[in-house]
Formats: sequence, structure tokens, C-alpha cells
Amino acid sequence: MNPIIEILKEHNISDEKISELFQTLTENPMMAMGVIQQLGIPPEKLQAIMGLVMTNPDVIKEAVEELGLDFSKVEQAKEKLKQGQ
Repeated sequence: MNPIIEILKEHNISDEKISELFQTLTENPMMAMGVIQQLGIPPEKLQAIMGLVMTNPDVIKEAVEELGLDFSKVEQAKEKLKQGQ
């Protein structure tokens, strides 16, 4: 299991909420921050997730694919952010 998904499940985050989080991430990464904050995950666990992402950015791609979502939308969202749209 993907380590991000594993941490979320440890905090009793439902599969539905996990899918919602990653769906939001694929559509609008800035909105995903709001969704994460609503999950009530302790700050130290959020830091652990951020550490995973910083040291292994592919972990996001793996989680998105594990959930059956389209990773190309994450790439499109990143491009929009770079272009300031």
C-alpha cells in the first residue's frame, strides 16, 4: 500500500475521503490543501507526509494510480500553476 494512503488510513480516514483528497489534488492542488486540513490529521503526521513527498515525489503518482485516478491531470494542474492561471 502507498505510504501516504497508509498514514491516512491509520487516522481512520475513509476510502471515500482519501479518493476525494486525491481527486481534488488531480483537479486543483491548491484546493487539496483545504481538504487535507479538514481531515483532522495531527501536524506531525502531515509533516511525515510532506517529508515523503519531498524525498520521493513519485509517491503522489503511485497513490493516484493506486486509487485509479488519472495522473496526467496532476501534471496539467502543475503546468497551470506554473503559468499562473
